[in-house]
Amino acid sequence: MSKVTHYINLSEETGERIRDDRSRHAVNPYACRDEDVIRRDPSHDRANLHRPAFVRDIEKIMNVPYYNRYSDKTQVFSLVRNDDISRRALHVQFVSRIARNIGRLLDLNIDLIEAIALGHDIGHTPFGHAGERTLSDIYHSRTGRYFNHNVHSVRVLDDICCQNLSLQTLDGIICHNGEMELKEYRPRGEMLDFEAFDEMKERCYTDRQEIKHLIPCTLEGCVVRVSDIIAYIGKDRQDAERLGLFEKEPVYSQKTIGTTNAEMINNMIVNIVENSYGKPYLKMDDEYFEELAGAKRENYSLIYGNEKTEAVFKKDIEPMFEEMYAELVRQAESMDPGSVFVRHHIDYIERMTRYVHVSHRDYRENNVDDMVVDYIAGMTDDYFIDLYSFLFPGSGHRVKYTGYFD
Repeated sequence: MSKVTHYINLSEETGERIRDDRSRHAVNPYACRDEDVIRRDPSHDRANLHRPAFVRDIEKIMNVPYYNRYSDKTQVFSLVRNDDISRRALHVQFVSRIARNIGRLLDLNIDLIEAIALGHDIGHTPFGHAGERTLSDIYHSRTGRYFNHNVHSVRVLDDICCQNLSLQTLDGIICHNGEMELKEYRPRGEMLDFEAFDEMKERCYTDRQEIKHLIPCTLEGCVVRVSDIIAYIGKDRQDAERLGLFEKEPVYSQKTIGTTNAEMINNMIVNIVENSYGKPYLKMDDEYFEELAGAKRENYSLIYGNEKTEAVFKKDIEPMFEEMYAELVRQAESMDPGSVFVRHHIDYIERMTRYVHVSHRDYRENNVDDMVVDYIAGMTDDYFIDLYSFLFPGSGHRVKYTGYFD
């Protein structure tokens, strides 16, 4: 018997308001305007008719070599050969699509939304959040500093690749923090300058609690932040079912937002727009917020903390991270031009930034641990495993992918 699904629609009142405002070409006063763009070097990347301000950011992000690596980075399920299971490349596309749907209905800056969405996870590690936690633990044990993928996404685009992205885009990326749901998303109302932004970014490395307090400065950034959650809650359930993770189909508790991916996306978008149209903030009904938070908790208990997904990581991949980190530190300290670290990381970055216009310091002047973290975080899952096998051919740590016919 097929499952009964429930989809809601915009109310006639809200729909009529949107149609009326569009017919009058009304402009949302709370939207970020293209002419307010802020760049480190405003003499470069000036907007024109065919490449407006935030379209430039979109195209810069998509043409950074690290963008291509989204396609082989774990979203939730690692070591699975199955083209139907989400990788991080699909996730950022879902976030972008959901956020643009909300932004279009609210008459926000769609280009800024897309730029933030496409760049928000570019600093993510291989093996998803498990990889992120492990890399942060190793980094912190050596330096006292913390690794967070949202902060590293900014480092990739701003410090490593030196793309001269707008402050609005970078702010939305660092503040996306899709692990923390809120009933109301209200922009902080002031635009930082780059000096204050850099100070905020540095605090994220030294204060573990800092990322919990980050709030986007634009409504567009808030849209991406809530869309990040909407994009993964239902999709992760869909992927888990396709992998046969559950011995019997779970009974989820959500009644209003729905339990399937399509229901959740539709119903959350509609409720947010109903509560947010014409306002300087995003909001959802209490019941919707409570069910969204409840859905995330259920995902943690059923999916993210599942013994099947944790066992291999703890047994093999976590020790591989530790061994690889130590070996790459050794290579970084020697700077042997024939080493993997120099040939495949240092040379890679220097070729990539050879023609950038924004002034930046010599990458080799970075701290050794920062460079090693940059290298590991930039790896795809397959690259990580292949490099480990190359560096440690006699190691007993090996991982096996679950194939199509296993």
